[in-house]
Amino acid sequence: MKILVPVKRVIDYNVKVRVKADGSGVDLANVKMSMNPFDEIAVEEALRLKEAGKAEEVIVVSVGPQQATETLRTGLAMGADRGILVKTDETTEPLAVAKILKGIVEAEEPGLVILGKQAIDDDCNQTGQMLAALLGWAQGTFASKVDIGDGTVDVTREVDGGLQTVKLKMPAIVTTDLRLNEPRYASLPNIMKAKKKPIDEKTPDDFGVDIAPRLTVVSTAEPAARQAGVKVGSVAELVDKLKNEAGVL
Repeated sequence: MKILVPVKRVIDYNVKVRVKADGSGVDLANVKMSMNPFDEIAVEEALRLKEAGKAEEVIVVSVGPQQATETLRTGLAMGADRGILVKTDETTEPLAVAKILKGIVEAEEPGLVILGKQAIDDDCNQTGQMLAALLGWAQGTFASKVDIGDGTVDVTREVDGGLQTVKLKMPAIVTTDLRLNEPRYASLPNIMKAKKKPIDEKTPDDFGVDIAPRLTVVSTAEPAARQAGVKVGSVAELVDKLKNEAGVL
């Protein structure tokens, strides 16, 4: 069985994001980029399934500019077998990415697609669900545990009432949550070996996908600075502030 893992190149989670002066978006100039943390978890889970003998090949896929090759190399250094880069310099929205992934899935015929539940740059949380709808596959979202059975996959997820386990008939789509695992670090020998692993380059036109944006960003702004707290002298004063100043009572 093949496992397909889409990965996204995003601003590193340790970097403080800066908004452009004109409010048109986020400033990406001279900013450290890395693999989306949720996608790292997806890669790790795919590798663990391969090591457990549940899969024979792990393929990482990215849609983005030429620099996304570095993100794919990270996945290859972790242990993935090969990579596919769908090269485009345009901003891609979840629906366009899902349509591209649909074309790749139809060509590669994986038994399982594992991807992060969302990207930390736009927080859309849509690609996995859209891909499942386009393919007509079963989906398990926000997975905190994944068990492969005989033609099925059990996905455990956290819900308000505790834990919920759904049994999916494969092929299936699984999106990962933070508690699923702890991604491994790529060793130096594996980083060197990753440079020799194959990466196929394609374009959205190869899949007949129009990636023109359907959404328009009106403005981008930094969140308001957090205000300092105050001490109150009594419960009555606290209630008064909550009622008349905060307006929450």
